[in-house]
Parts: sequence; C-alpha cells; structure tokens
Amino acid sequence: MRHLQPREALEFVRSQPEALFIDCRSDPEYFFVGHATGSLHVPWYDAPDWEMNPEFVTEVKKLAGHAMDRPVVLICRSGKRSVEAAQALEQAGFGNVYNVLHGFEGDLNADRQRGKQNGWRYEGLPWEQS
Repeated sequence: MRHLQPREALEFVRSQPEALFIDCRSDPEYFFVGHATGSLHVPWYDAPDWEMNPEFVTEVKKLAGHAMDRPVVLICRSGKRSVEAAQALEQAGFGNVYNVLHGFEGDLNADRQRGKQNGWRYEGLPWEQS
C-alpha cells in the first residue's frame, strides 16, 4: 500500500482514469457529512452496529471488473479505516492500492475537532453532499 496526501490523491485520480476512488466510510458519513466528488461508496464498517462489511472485497472486485491490478484509492474519515480496508484488498490480491492520509475530515486537533488542520475538506478539494 502506498500513501497519498489528499491533494496527491486528487491529482492521481484525475491522471489515472481507470483508478477506483472508494470512500469506505459508513452510509451516514458518506451521505450526511459529504464525500469527495467522484468517489464511489463501499463501506468498510457501517452503522448502526459498526460491524465490518463482509462483502467489502467482493464489492470492490466487482467495481474493478475483477482486474486485480487496477489502481484503488481509499479514503475514510481520518485515514485509519482506509488502511484496514487497503490491507484487506492487498490480502485478496489487489496489487495497486493507495490510502489517502488524513482522510476526508482530517485528524483531531487539540480540541478534539476534525477539519481544522488537515484532510480532504480542509484542503478545499472538491466534495459534495448527497
């Protein structure tokens, strides 16, 4: 797995049209907090029980057309769940997996707030809300 800063991830996805850009946050996060423009949604964990999605790898394989060398860029809230999801994809045979550092909302600051020091939205990168 390789790691990309948010701006690097945007440039990578724009320059690699075959890349899958997958937001692996929960349904509520994706739909109500917002998501990176152009990202596809495949939750790694999901509400209300926060259980791992047993179909995650299968769903990504389908999106990739079963092309295990297709680039897959993963983003979550802060870059931690996406690492777990990336490891699962690598264990399943994907060979070109990327993690977006700091995720969509960024790391917690000293006041335990997100979006104040790093992350996709903090960088002012394109995003939308469903």
